[in-house]
Amino acid sequence: MREPISNHRPDGFLAQPAGPDRYKWIVLSNTTLGVTMATIDISIMLIALPDIFRGIHIDPLAPGNSFYLLWLILSFMVVTSVLVVSLGRLGDMYGRVRMYNLGFVVYTLFSLVLTVTWFSGTAAAIYLVVMRVFQGVGAALLLANSTAILTDAFPEDQRGMAIGINQVAAISGSFLGLVLGGVLAPIQWRLIFLVSVPFGLFGTVWAYLKLREVPRRGTATVDWPGNITFALGLIGIMIGITYGIQPYGHSTMGWMSPLVLGCLAGGVALLTAFAVIETKVADPMFRLPLFKIRAFTAGSLSSLLAAMGRGGLMFMLIIWLQGIWLPRHGYSFSQTPLWAGIYMLPLTAGFLLAGPVSGFLSDKFGSRPFATGGMVVAAGSFLLLEMLPINFSYWAFGLILLLNGLAMGAFAAPNRAGVMNSLPPQHRGVGSGMNSTFQNSAQVLSIGVFFTLMILGLSATLPGTLYHGLVAHGVPVRVAAAAAHLPPVSTLFAAFLGYSPVQHLVGQSVLARLPAHQAATLTGRSFFPTLISGPFASGLGEAFDFAIAACLAAAAMSWLRGGKYHYQEPAAAAEPAASLADGEHGASLAQGQ
Repeated sequence: MREPISNHRPDGFLAQPAGPDRYKWIVLSNTTLGVTMATIDISIMLIALPDIFRGIHIDPLAPGNSFYLLWLILSFMVVTSVLVVSLGRLGDMYGRVRMYNLGFVVYTLFSLVLTVTWFSGTAAAIYLVVMRVFQGVGAALLLANSTAILTDAFPEDQRGMAIGINQVAAISGSFLGLVLGGVLAPIQWRLIFLVSVPFGLFGTVWAYLKLREVPRRGTATVDWPGNITFALGLIGIMIGITYGIQPYGHSTMGWMSPLVLGCLAGGVALLTAFAVIETKVADPMFRLPLFKIRAFTAGSLSSLLAAMGRGGLMFMLIIWLQGIWLPRHGYSFSQTPLWAGIYMLPLTAGFLLAGPVSGFLSDKFGSRPFATGGMVVAAGSFLLLEMLPINFSYWAFGLILLLNGLAMGAFAAPNRAGVMNSLPPQHRGVGSGMNSTFQNSAQVLSIGVFFTLMILGLSATLPGTLYHGLVAHGVPVRVAAAAAHLPPVSTLFAAFLGYSPVQHLVGQSVLARLPAHQAATLTGRSFFPTLISGPFASGLGEAFDFAIAACLAAAAMSWLRGGKYHYQEPAAAAEPAASLADGEHGASLAQGQ
């Protein structure tokens, strides 16, 4: 039997029941299921892409098809980045549980729809991209409201532990997706979407039956100008980043193309207009005065910087494993996607171990020591990865991945708890969405930065190395020169997708004309990985240097949050808080303890 809810609080919400309450554990279990499902789908595509493209009969490396390759990966991430603030705001206005439950329905429905495409070729690819967008809307509803629902359900002295478990499940989901994609896609590519359906149905029914709304008084309106300018601005920037890492004309990347420059300039202009709009409207979508709360501002910027350091890491490690290390250790190119996910499991283990523990301890000692220390250790782990030889011993690689997972887990849970504890209750949905926007947008931006640095590093030495290596094994000079001058991103994508890179670079018809032993050497497991190791190491070093800088900046920002701090209701508050007066009051409270 549910316990009665006590009287109204000054902020317009109803206070949670006193005494033991099993409800908070129901909330934790359900929201953890929701965010884990949503984040698994961010990464499950990475490993499954070769099987998907074979299943729909399209060559992702053919000219013009990189659009489908990139947007099958990024469309889900872009949608969640763009919508989490708006949907968190709608949760504040119309009910967080209501929006969260709707997210389960939308996510589950489009997971099912993704499995039933009857198209093939480019029509199938476009269908999958569009349906992934709608699946991302459901995921954004889940991600935008889950943390706010948790914060409403748990008392202050347990929020760090609860948010820690939830956040670690979310981040770990992105790594578990790699393994699931590798296991399910070779059986049938549709299974990577279908696997979410039974869990989604269970979570939907469970949420509708068990989760309860925390009502609030007061009304607000939808900030349509703010929503539209924010969405279009962020989409413009992310499209610019996506096409910036693709070739343009005779350039290895497209950062100077009119499309990219126009998208980036237009996106910045729209976001500038959005910031102005938010200072003028009565009920803004993006609560800019929340940045007066030091713990919120420092925590959100720490999330952005940490995601910048972590976001592109997954791609770099997968390319390292699939393109170089696994083939050199006896794995065929077709096997490398699955085993890359398996060999990255120490990273997930680190998250799972550190997150709940650091979240629990942050309830007692505050967020700053754990979030700051986690980022410093993460920077050290990136330095250790940079010091590894390209053909490393796995025990060293696995231990460094475990250390990185422990560090990121120690940061993620306390940082998120510190952000949520600093917020006035009536703004937890929008505050959670703002924090998630920083984090999700930074991951997309990070992918652009990591790929750019990697391509710059490869461009310096790869053409010459590739040309001489191919000619030495009988490839005609004209063909070798053409392959050597292909954009390095083509080589990265070939390795990333588990294809035999040389076969795609020179073509099967050329290989068929070579002596059998030369063709076997060129397409074997050691030739290409050995050839690319030197150029790859150069690009990888640049990427890791960036990750180190981002993590150290996140540590500095996290330290600036101050000591242990929880938002406190103003003692004299007597009427509903429809404005941010409470938040401004909370910002002025002493932050040390």
